[in-house]
Amino acid sequence: VTRLLNEVAGTEQFFRAGIVAIDITEADPFTGDRTGHEDEIIGTKETTDEYAYQWATVQLVGNAVPIVLDARPVQKGESRLEIVKDLLNSAEEMVHVDNVLMDREFDSQHVLEMLSQRGLSYVVPKRMQTSEKAQAKRLLQRGQDRYEADRKLHLGKNEWHETTLTYRRKEDSEHDDHRQYSVFMSNCGSGHLTEYGYRWEIESGYKSIKRFMAATTSKDFGLRFFYFAFACLLYSIWRAVDLLVQVELTGEYEHSPIVTADNTLTLLKKETGIG
Repeated sequence: VTRLLNEVAGTEQFFRAGIVAIDITEADPFTGDRTGHEDEIIGTKETTDEYAYQWATVQLVGNAVPIVLDARPVQKGESRLEIVKDLLNSAEEMVHVDNVLMDREFDSQHVLEMLSQRGLSYVVPKRMQTSEKAQAKRLLQRGQDRYEADRKLHLGKNEWHETTLTYRRKEDSEHDDHRQYSVFMSNCGSGHLTEYGYRWEIESGYKSIKRFMAATTSKDFGLRFFYFAFACLLYSIWRAVDLLVQVELTGEYEHSPIVTADNTLTLLKKETGIG
């Protein structure tokens, strides 16, 4: 990844200062016996009786080329704080990070406090508890689309994390109650909420990454993680190659790739024999 970043950093179109998104994805669910794998296969995000390995990644989003900076397994018993710290340590070694985007499964006051202590800004959706639902109902009654309020989150031992809650009404919501609103936490003002839209890039990235993955029926933890990490690398190579080709041909960089994933895989196979 460092070598990839060095290649693309030679172009004016690559922004080293930027926004990263941290997220968790899951491998294909397991069926059958899990004996010996209970600590590694931790279930799926949805409430089902299926089990799957889960992987966490940190990826450049926003104006930068969407390169996966690091990937790691999610192990049973690990806190979200440990996962975010580990991924950010890797990311900050390679690029300058300004802003961190995460989804609501990282809605933890201790994660947010750690980000603030590092001098980073963040935008994270908040799970709506009783007070947020009540506030959203009041906004609905008033016909108010947006509302901002400061909030102190308890860290323990009489210590608090100060954040700002921004309520935003969704357009064309299918609901007629408090669910019309989303609540975001941020330490950098509501102006950064528009950046949260960049987080979708990591979701579309996961779909592409899975196209690069080799199929396997093995339950082996090391093999499965290697396949995922290698797919992240192939995906990043594809996006870096696309940036370099776009700059060479047009002098500009658009997020919509002009080099296909298949072309990149064919080239890699020709050059390395892998594929």
